[in-house]
Amino acid sequence: MRWKTKTFSLLLTGQGISLLGNSMLDLALSMYVLEVTGSAALFAAFLAAAMVPTILLAPLGGVLADRGNPKAMMVGLDLASGTLTLLATLLVGHGHDLPVLCATLILLSILGAFETPVAQACLPLLLQGESLVRGNAAVNQVSAVSSLAGPFLGSLAYSSLGLQPVLAVSGVCFLLTALLECFLQLPASPHPPTGNAGIWATIKVDLQGCIHLICREQPMLLRLLLLISVLAFFVQGIALVGLPFLVRTVLGLSATHYGILESILAFASIVGSILAGLLTNRLSTERLFLPLLLLGAVLFPVGFAFLLPLGASGRYGVLLAASAILQIAATVFSVFALSLLQGMTPTAMLGKVMAFTVSFSLCAQPLGQILYGALFDTFPFQTAGIFFGSGLCILLLGGYSKGVFLQLSKARNKNP
Repeated sequence: MRWKTKTFSLLLTGQGISLLGNSMLDLALSMYVLEVTGSAALFAAFLAAAMVPTILLAPLGGVLADRGNPKAMMVGLDLASGTLTLLATLLVGHGHDLPVLCATLILLSILGAFETPVAQACLPLLLQGESLVRGNAAVNQVSAVSSLAGPFLGSLAYSSLGLQPVLAVSGVCFLLTALLECFLQLPASPHPPTGNAGIWATIKVDLQGCIHLICREQPMLLRLLLLISVLAFFVQGIALVGLPFLVRTVLGLSATHYGILESILAFASIVGSILAGLLTNRLSTERLFLPLLLLGAVLFPVGFAFLLPLGASGRYGVLLAASAILQIAATVFSVFALSLLQGMTPTAMLGKVMAFTVSFSLCAQPLGQILYGALFDTFPFQTAGIFFGSGLCILLLGGYSKGVFLQLSKARNKNP
């Protein structure tokens, strides 16, 4: 239907604008905290504090995504995000900037815990079959493009104008997204009403049903979720703490250099998405351990780069190349792993299982960030050893995952 196409276009445009604002904001805040503190551990704690609300509230967001009014929720959440960010713009510069920014990140994390599953639940209401696959691909592409442009624009704006203008632009992006979402036309939720059970009783029943599905009915879902989470522990710890610390503190390069690195990671995500589509009929389930092996192997050249006398520019070049390969492999794995989860999950549980996936992954991320922050602070001249150890751990994880994916492949063949 025509209204579905229009609504999907508005939804896609709004998500792109919102993600662009988020990418600029994340880059600017990361650079500011590192410049003020100079500590990888404090930087990691700053990031971890913002993730805790999402970890705790994402399952609740999944329940609301299945049963609430998605249009009203998205408009309200983006309006609140924009207002909060603009308020932080006014408060920064009057002292106590770090507490203000930390509080802003935590509140934005709370809002994001509800918005992410709501946005994901909208697509099945608009698209079905092959159109849904193409819709998800379009969302991933927009997300990658926004992540590509956001850090680059954010680094330029932060380097030339400072933190406050970046905060203001990000707030305007959130408000513009809310305005676009006012024109969405979404059908009613297909899930049954709460009846007389009450809101909290319904939430409890929904979450218990989802946990029973993951732990009892389909335990392979739990193994796959744990596998994704352990990988996030290593990869996100390296990417979100290790890379900015190495570029800004160890190598002594500018915020623009880190912005270029972030943009390359986003471009590599686009390449990884395209490659995943090309490998659909070639990378079978039992071979999904191969991207994990590549993830582990690519960390070893980084370790050698910090042992050899390459200088800051040479080491930065190795970091760029290795980070691109790391992101491509991670994107390919993520696309196939999420497809497996979606294929194994009943439609009525999809929103809640996706929310649990977010919680599992994000739960591992703060732990990884804190670990790597402590490692780089405690052993600032042992970069090679940190990367060698991380690469070995991921290689072992890839070897273990071979058996997991083989079992998943056999189960899918028995129940096509």
